[in-house]
Formats: sequence, C-alpha cells, structure tokens
Amino acid sequence: MTVRTRFAPSPTGYLHIGGARTALFSWLYARRHGGTFILRIEDTDLERSTLESVNAILEGMTWLGLEYDEGPFSQSDRLGRYREVAQQLLSAGKAYRCYCSKERLETLRNAQMANKEKPRYDGHCRNLPQSNHGAADAPHVIRFKNPIEGAVVVEDQVRGRVVFANSELDDLVIVRTDGMPTYNFAVVVDDSDMRVTHVVRGDDHLNNTPRQINILQALGATPPVYAHVPMILGEDGARLSKRHGAVSVMQYREEGYLPEALLNYLVRLGWSHGDKEIFSLDEMIALFDSSDVNNSASTFNPGKLIWLNQHYIKTSDAAHVAHHLSWHMGRLGVDPSTGPALVEVVQAQRERAKTLVEMAQNSVIFYREFEAYDEKAAAKHLKQDIAPALTDLRGRFAALPEWSSEAIHQAVMDVAQARDMKMGKLAQPLRVALCGTDVSPPIDVTVRLIGRERTLRRMDRALKYIFGG
Repeated sequence: MTVRTRFAPSPTGYLHIGGARTALFSWLYARRHGGTFILRIEDTDLERSTLESVNAILEGMTWLGLEYDEGPFSQSDRLGRYREVAQQLLSAGKAYRCYCSKERLETLRNAQMANKEKPRYDGHCRNLPQSNHGAADAPHVIRFKNPIEGAVVVEDQVRGRVVFANSELDDLVIVRTDGMPTYNFAVVVDDSDMRVTHVVRGDDHLNNTPRQINILQALGATPPVYAHVPMILGEDGARLSKRHGAVSVMQYREEGYLPEALLNYLVRLGWSHGDKEIFSLDEMIALFDSSDVNNSASTFNPGKLIWLNQHYIKTSDAAHVAHHLSWHMGRLGVDPSTGPALVEVVQAQRERAKTLVEMAQNSVIFYREFEAYDEKAAAKHLKQDIAPALTDLRGRFAALPEWSSEAIHQAVMDVAQARDMKMGKLAQPLRVALCGTDVSPPIDVTVRLIGRERTLRRMDRALKYIFGG
C-alpha cells in the first residue's frame, strides 16, 4: 500500500498554529513512508471562504517548506462529483430525500430538549416512499441512511480503539437544500476519490469519523487509518487563541522566527523521541510516527520557541539565515545591496539575536546613517580628550591598503599603544561614533562592515559633535 495523506484546511482565515502542526504531521508521515502528501482546500462554505484565505494558507505552507505532491484541489471545483455520488447513494437506497420543513425540525428539537433527549433527526422520511413527500424538485435535503444496528470501531493511531454505536448516530444531511454538499459528505467523497490512506487531524473531528466511515463503506471504499491529535492549549490552560499571542503562521515570520525553528517546535507539541529537543527536518522524517503522538493536549510555550529560534539563528547555514533576514531588512526600508553582504552581517550578529527582527534592527547601522547619538553613550564616550586619538585613527583608516578586520584591528591597537590607552578606551568611543550607541559586534568587524567611506564620514561627524559643531 502506498501511503497517501492529506491536509485539508478551510479557507476562512489564515493558516493557524494548530493547522500547521496537523499539516506537518501529515507531511512527515507521508515523507517517512515514501508516500504522497495532498493539499485540499475545503471551500464549500462559500459565504466564509475567501481567495485571500486560500493565498494565506498557500503562503504559510510555502514559508514552512511543506511541499505538497498533489493539489491544491478545491472542493468548489468538484460540486458535480458530489452530486453524482449523492445520486449514486439515492439509487442504491442508501440515501433519501427529506422534505421535512425547518418548522417541523425545530419543533422536534425543542421537544427532545424538553425531554432531556439528545437532539437528532427522527427518521421521519427514511422509510416512506419518496413519492409521498412531493416532487423531487420540491425543496429538500438528501440524508444518508445510517445503519441502525451495530457499531463503528475506530482504531485510532493516537486515541486507540474508540467504539460508536450506530444507534447514537442519526441520518446525516449530505446535500443541503441549495444543492451544496455538507462537510462530512464532501470529505468522504474526496478521501475516497483521492485514495487517502491515512488521515491526521484534530481530535475535534473524532465524532465525525463514524459518520464518515459509514458513508465510505456504503460507497464500497476502504476507510483510511485515522490519527486524531489533541488540541493545543495556551499557558493558562485554555484553547490556544489570539489572546495568547501570535497564532497565524505568517505572524511568526513577521516576528522574526525561522521556519525550521517553528517546525521543530510544532513537532514537539505532542510528540517526542526520548529527551531529544532539536530535530533537523531529516531527523523528523526518519523518526516521526503518528502512533507516538501523545493523546493529551499540549501547552504552547513561547519561551521555548524563542530558545529554539535563537539556536537555529546561531547554528544554521549563514546563507540560509541571510535569505530570511533579507525580507526583514526590506521591511525596514533597507536595500541590502547598498552595504555589506547579508551573509557577513549574519555571521557578525548571530550570537546576539533571538529573532530576525532584532537582528535586522541592529543591522540597519551597516546600511544607512543613524539619526542621533544615544545621549548616555555620547556623554560618556564622546569627550574632547578622545578627539586626538579618533583623529589619528581616522587618518590611519583612510590610509589602510586593504579594508579587512585584521588591518582595522591593528590600526586600533597601534593608536591605543601609541597613546598609552587600553583597547576598550578607544574602541568604545569609536563604536559610539560609528553606531550612535555603545553596543555592536566586535569593533574590527563593525568597522569593516560599515565600510571605509561611511566610517570616515561618521568619524568626522563624531569629531564635529565633540567640538559642538
């Protein structure tokens, strides 16, 4: 059997963290078993589905690197197929037209609630000849004729064996009055047509599973293997939502996270492999199994995600980090081509940045002038007694035959020694002169990245500032 998994989001908003984890688990399972990963857009809710949301989902998948092998398919393009299958069930006597009015159904529901019974359809139209109800073109829904006896057994990879008595399931509406398929019916047709073998989804869908299995069996299809993963909670124990912070995948991009840091964090939300915390994508593929997913809810810990992000910023290939940093520099209005190569910036800044936003903000100094000096730093370091050393150093910088960290470091050392100064007594004023603040990478690296022309210009500015110009 070739493994075929699917991720099937509804385009009614962004790709949220819970959806991204489901997509990741499905993707990993397919990749580990040499299978196929399908992306399906479940957009039969035409009022709430938007093209903007579809694009947001695709953008999130692309940023995370979760490539799909087939798709994206849209349910709105398959409406004819759903009607065809519904007619097939009608013809086989496995579904029926229901002409019950909304008023009758509401009265039935109210009576059941008053009697403290579970609200459910009473099968009024199930066994009566269809001709007794009116013409086929009169307003009606189509209901699936659910088995009355027996039980549906779900051998869930996460939850274990779950048994549902058919007597607890009513006759599900599969096609609405307007001809649109319901969620449970469209999913079944899609999973059957697309030969899906394994379904990973949130455990809020568990109660849909017996209904879907019964329809699949009525169609003569083999139900997939299910894995219902628990929900994600905020640190307060409530279901993860906007009030807990970022829940959109692309918002994490905006906040400066690397995609592999988020993937590593998501895979550990409910799944583990011993005490291992850091997983490369190849390791995730080799080790992940949905049967190892914990059946209890996971708590989202922003501090742990920050820790992982810092780890990946420090250890990932500098060119890869630079690729993602470029987007953040652009958001700050910086054109990276006007200064040092971003790879060099990453190498200089990676030890002191937790996010790419922080790295970008701290790196603007290499590309454009700062507006003003930090008042405390300038008052402490840009004093008249340092002016002769800065003037001397400016001259040496201007005369350097090559603009390298080694040459720059030697020039600073020579001036400090000639004037009987400690290195730091010269490096800090130089740092303030060039950056406007007393915090930056090592001074020789900072000067090299700023470049000769900018360095000389900023030293002139600092000398002018010292003398009140």
